[in-house]
Amino acid sequence: MPKKAKEISALEVKRLSTPGFHPVGGVPGLHLRINDGAGKSWILRVVVQGKRRDIGLGGFPDISLASARDAARAMRAKIHEGIDPIEERAQERQRLAAERSRALTLADAIEQFLTSGKLDALSNPKHRAQWRSTLDTYVVPVIGKKRLVDINVADIKSVLDPIWQTKHETARRVRSRIEAVISWATVHGLRGGDNPARWQANLKELMPDVGKAAIKHHRPALPVRDVQAWFAELKTREGLAARALEFLTLTATRSQEVRFATWEEIDLEGEIWTIPAERMKMRREHRVPLSPSAMELLRTQPRMAGTELVFPSSRNGVMSDMTLSAVMRRMDEDKTKLDRVGWPDPVLKRPAVPHGLRSTFRDWVSEKTEYPSDMAEVALAHKVGNAVEQAYRRGDMLAKRRQMMVDWAAFISA
Repeated sequence: MPKKAKEISALEVKRLSTPGFHPVGGVPGLHLRINDGAGKSWILRVVVQGKRRDIGLGGFPDISLASARDAARAMRAKIHEGIDPIEERAQERQRLAAERSRALTLADAIEQFLTSGKLDALSNPKHRAQWRSTLDTYVVPVIGKKRLVDINVADIKSVLDPIWQTKHETARRVRSRIEAVISWATVHGLRGGDNPARWQANLKELMPDVGKAAIKHHRPALPVRDVQAWFAELKTREGLAARALEFLTLTATRSQEVRFATWEEIDLEGEIWTIPAERMKMRREHRVPLSPSAMELLRTQPRMAGTELVFPSSRNGVMSDMTLSAVMRRMDEDKTKLDRVGWPDPVLKRPAVPHGLRSTFRDWVSEKTEYPSDMAEVALAHKVGNAVEQAYRRGDMLAKRRQMMVDWAAFISA
């Protein structure tokens, strides 16, 4: 039994300032703890079932001396009945957490997942934004208000069914993202059981097969027969965006790679553009041999003060992807006014877009040249061969690709 302490007054409690535990009397084991930072709190020091326990009763002065004594008496009464107050509190916290998790909706879980830092590993801000937009567009309106613990396979299927055939790539990503959210919630104790968004041995048995033609995502591209006339028209266009699009065409690179290009990446003497791995889709450094046409464009391109970007925006920031698309759209609109045809993709029947120019380059290699397909794939920074072949492939065919890019520039400029 703890030693009986002298009962002190509220005024004496207020005057206590020495760090440590101070018995205040009135209830055995009741102390005022003073921290080095002068913070004060009430502690009941007792032995429960043979174990020493320090039970917090709240801070001072929020909890007065009288209230602390009342709470300590109630706590000791529970101990006398064989109840461990600390275990009781832990069980209550678990009960409250279980109630909160049962009330948590899928939309709440999505929001917690997106703000938990799980997407920080994605280096591309556009990809992080796509996570939220796809979930907000396709998931939340359909099953977002449903309790997380009640989400089942039928719910996931109700999200995917409307877009499985028409927007299969998007549907595939939506499913994967729902699975990630539910896995995260399960690990955090917000729900139990199997993951209803799992593909193997689950949704795979329920969703219809989609043909490869429907799965493959095509971007509208210029046919090879039209690229010379189109490129001649592009060279008449003024503005930095037109020059960026011209450089993109000559190098068969992606919009992002051109828009983020810096002068430091370009070796004007060696006539090579080295794109760092962190800006490449495959996360591997990519060297682009520059044709005389590409070099001429760069040498006539003024360097803007205050930025290292080769093709900066009007405010010296990174040019928007829509800026390049707008150049092609205006070219299509202007031509449509003249001949009612424009610059369409002959298969998709839609105006060509910047990314489609890579397909045009690939078609040119296949239809108009004897260059091997592997070389074209390396030029496009695609994976070539299986895992074993990739492991043994050390070179990037730079010397051979240089002549191919010279020929491509000559062809589109003819």
